[in-house]
Amino acid sequence: MGRARIKKKDTFIDMTAMSDVTVLLLTFFMLTSTFVKKEPVQVTTPASVSEIKIPETNILQVLIDPSGKVFMSLDKRQDMQAVLESMGNEYGIKFTPEEESKFVLSPTFGVPIRSMQQFLNLSDEQRDKVLPNEGIPCDSTDNQFKSWVRNARSANADLRIAIKADATTPYSVIKNVMNSLQDLRENRYNLITSLKTTSEE
Repeated sequence: MGRARIKKKDTFIDMTAMSDVTVLLLTFFMLTSTFVKKEPVQVTTPASVSEIKIPETNILQVLIDPSGKVFMSLDKRQDMQAVLESMGNEYGIKFTPEEESKFVLSPTFGVPIRSMQQFLNLSDEQRDKVLPNEGIPCDSTDNQFKSWVRNARSANADLRIAIKADATTPYSVIKNVMNSLQDLRENRYNLITSLKTTSEE
């Protein structure tokens, strides 16, 4: 006798629920993620056990590279514009609307104020190349860093100051920045560090 053949049934898997979950997850990650600002120099922060998170808004970040160059960034465009105008008034420099708009869109700034107009008139690629070699003067003869911080505080009284320095940055440079902040009576600031991992024994 011949074998009875069993008809094979086509298997159908409904992927609607899976695609819905995928779209929801993608939307969630897009809405909750934050963009990392482009920084002119690579900084490896020292490790610590502190887990205190720095707020994401109203932040004045001070970036110090291993050679001691100082850069700054603000998270709000209106603060950037107000600070540049105040610095221009203090040093007698009149910035054009085009220069102001370029400055407002820059993620990090850090050139001497006298060179700012020349720097802003460069192309984006040229500015990216020039910026790492500059830095805001922070010495006793010409401490423009204090002027930037003072004008930033005037523009936004709610600013939180955060210092991000490389682990190999000389202590004298960090101390100079801290002394400048203390001269302005800015005694509360955060130090950005990476979380230290302890190996289990």
